[in-house]
Amino acid sequence: MNRTVRSPPYLPSPLAALYAPKHQKPHIEKHLPKSRHEIAISPLPHPGDLPYPNSHSPPPPARFLLSGRPSLDPAADGIPQGTRDLQALTRRWVAERSAPELLQWPSDGLFERVSQRIKDQIERVEDMTGDMDPKTNFALIVIQTELERYKFLMRSYLRVRMSKIDKHTLHYLSSPPLRERLSATELAYATRHQALLHNHYLSSFLASFPPQLQNLNDTAGNVSMLDGPDLDAAVFVRVLRPRDVHGRGTDADNTLPAEAGDVLILRWSSARELVDEGDAELV
Repeated sequence: MNRTVRSPPYLPSPLAALYAPKHQKPHIEKHLPKSRHEIAISPLPHPGDLPYPNSHSPPPPARFLLSGRPSLDPAADGIPQGTRDLQALTRRWVAERSAPELLQWPSDGLFERVSQRIKDQIERVEDMTGDMDPKTNFALIVIQTELERYKFLMRSYLRVRMSKIDKHTLHYLSSPPLRERLSATELAYATRHQALLHNHYLSSFLASFPPQLQNLNDTAGNVSMLDGPDLDAAVFVRVLRPRDVHGRGTDADNTLPAEAGDVLILRWSSARELVDEGDAELV
């Protein structure tokens, strides 16, 4: 008995509709996702109408479910909360990777909102996995891609902070202002990490030293054993508001006027005040 084997459902894409012959475009475009849970695609122009390759201005990109658009002000009016959270998360990730010391943990509930949004999207993906409709599958691919984008930012941000805590644990536990930079989970981790490290040193070699020499945070002789981050490391900052910028140099200090959008290279000790006041951001 002969069987008829059917190929999988055809999954149209914006590129297929973009470069398809004119007589096939209506058939392909009608299968593109149109619901509010799917990717929003503007009407596709004919390839001959595109500015490429004779223009340097690319066409506007498609808007995805979780994507954000760049803005100097993450709290600008008219931007959805989810987009503002994505912008804030990206900026904090870039700043944490650029700063030589641990920055303040966000206390505005940003990570709680992002974590909840990730959980909601995971549940949506699980609900859509069993549906074999081509349009649903296309939306599923888009949602999973944006979900991985969020998860990458979260993981990378936390790993950078953990590496700084591991490198200078005693420094960030030495004073209340420095401890306040850590989240509750990070503070518990740093405390436990330092306790395990101290017990390991005691069992390895510190126990053979006199009691007065067993401390790891000794400051006798005006020499501190606490190893902190290099606050004179060079960083790049983008100015967000016009103001005078004071920079400390090797030979002499200098103060220069800066306009919004200017990118400067400064010592972190000079740039930290600008970043804390919101007049500049790390890039």
